[in-house]
Amino acid sequence: MKQKLQEQLDQEEFDNVVGALPRIAILIAGADGKFNEQEQEWAEKLTHIRSYNHPPELEGLYETADVVFTDQMTALIAAYPDQAEARNQQISDELSMLNNILAKLDPKTGSSVYRSLTSFAKHIARSSGGFLGFGSISSAEAEWVELPMIQPVEDTSEEE
Repeated sequence: MKQKLQEQLDQEEFDNVVGALPRIAILIAGADGKFNEQEQEWAEKLTHIRSYNHPPELEGLYETADVVFTDQMTALIAAYPDQAEARNQQISDELSMLNNILAKLDPKTGSSVYRSLTSFAKHIARSSGGFLGFGSISSAEAEWVELPMIQPVEDTSEEE
């Protein structure tokens, strides 16, 4: 049986993966230069929902994030530049550090983390605008929603 995410990483690496979630929320919610409160609230709710519903290999990720998400997001927003372009570049640089972490994971877990992070970004982007507040991704969000700074991880395992 494959190890779960937390068992494959040291504490600092695991904390970096957990910390990616509020960074992604800030990147997407503030992509157009103004923070959308609706997107921030949805990011918090989505983290909470995923703490109960996630693939087995992600056990511990969303449960840990659910506890620290709001405080981390508040602290990061205060620390990041107000100007969207500078903030987005800083977050992109920070998220790119996940590439080394994801490369350490078994392919199934690495792929699951990658898919989960990109799905998280898309859900946040779709949470405002569009019909009844759902379905629209702005052009500013579209630039970041696929998390281009993170290398995709493919699941090459044959198990299960």
